Amino acid sequence: MRIHLYYVYILTNIGKTVLYTGVTNNLSIRLKQHAAPPGNSEKGRAFTHRYGCKYLIYYETFKYINNAIAREKEIKGWRRNRKLELIRTINPEYRFLNYEFE
Repeated sequence: MRIHLYYVYILTNIGKTVLYTGVTNNLSIRLKQHAAPPGNSEKGRAFTHRYGCKYLIYYETFKYINNAIAREKEIKGWRRNRKLELIRTINPEYRFLNYEFE
């Protein structure tokens, strides 16, 4: 039996001025989707495309999707400073982590 992992992740743009929080069951594929230009039916990527949010700077893993969704909602409700504090806990230099999922 295959065990699925679910990810809550935070993306930013090249200037690190915008933060985007999302959830997925395949972070590698999702990062590629965020990097590609959106199609007509992909409204979910309009924000990340508009602001250039394709650089991974934070992620957490979960065994259960309901826990991942709850965490995503929690983080989305935070102000920017609190999100930056969270990011610093695993990525104090705000390095782009996309290479971990290539």
